[in-house]
Amino acid sequence: MYNNNQPFSSTPGSLEIRYGNYFNYAMPSGWRVVEDGQFAVVLVSPDNAALTIMVGNSGLPVNYNPGQFVYEKLMAMQPYDLRISQPRPAQPIAGCSVAYEFDCTYLHNGIFCQGIAKCSVAYSYNVCTMVMTCAASHQPQWPHYASWLPQVASQVSATNGAAFGMQGVMAQNLQISQVEGQRYREYREWSQHTWDEVTRQRHESIDHQNFQFRENLGNVTTWTNPYGYPIVELPTNHNYYWINRQGQIYGTNDYGENPNVGSTQDWVRMNRYQP
Repeated sequence: MYNNNQPFSSTPGSLEIRYGNYFNYAMPSGWRVVEDGQFAVVLVSPDNAALTIMVGNSGLPVNYNPGQFVYEKLMAMQPYDLRISQPRPAQPIAGCSVAYEFDCTYLHNGIFCQGIAKCSVAYSYNVCTMVMTCAASHQPQWPHYASWLPQVASQVSATNGAAFGMQGVMAQNLQISQVEGQRYREYREWSQHTWDEVTRQRHESIDHQNFQFRENLGNVTTWTNPYGYPIVELPTNHNYYWINRQGQIYGTNDYGENPNVGSTQDWVRMNRYQP
């Protein structure tokens, strides 16, 4: 990600408003987009020494720890010796009601980095949506970025109802209150499995690494189906998914469960997609 041979510029300059499929966001002049998807937006400076990250998930328990959420999302970058401070109140991004800010430091490719991460939270009934925005750079350059880059990272708003996975599965799959403990255990197992897979596949193609990175950021898995619909990213709270001819999706953790029983629709089991 980092390259010290590129020219260094840490002034805000002009800001461009980008309009993605799921989010509107501000981008400094000359920066490039690394990820612009349903769950995350990642921007990198021209010299590869600074970045902003926005990543979020819906359907989390209302008591999910913001510090834990920030730590898990930053670990997706595979840093070394990641440290975050105690939280402090902050201004939430658009659409959220509360926010907590954290100072963070870490090593990446042997370079010491510093930044600020913020977790903004939107509550709805017995679940919540959490969004992390982070601005960071090489430590010697951070004093130049600290006064403006965190504000740029926060200039993001969701424009699509499917952002952060708020849609995409059938309503009965969203019974969060009954499966919070199970989902948490499954997430920890999935997170460990993903970390092991990233380590094993470190020397594979760049395309494959980007695919794994996107799934890890979005807390999703990717699935194919026999009805000709495009591949789809789905939350990790279910181990098995079925799809019918109308494109409706049903998730379950019971391998033996079959939604065709008592139904007039043709449900077919979906398969995990690998690039």
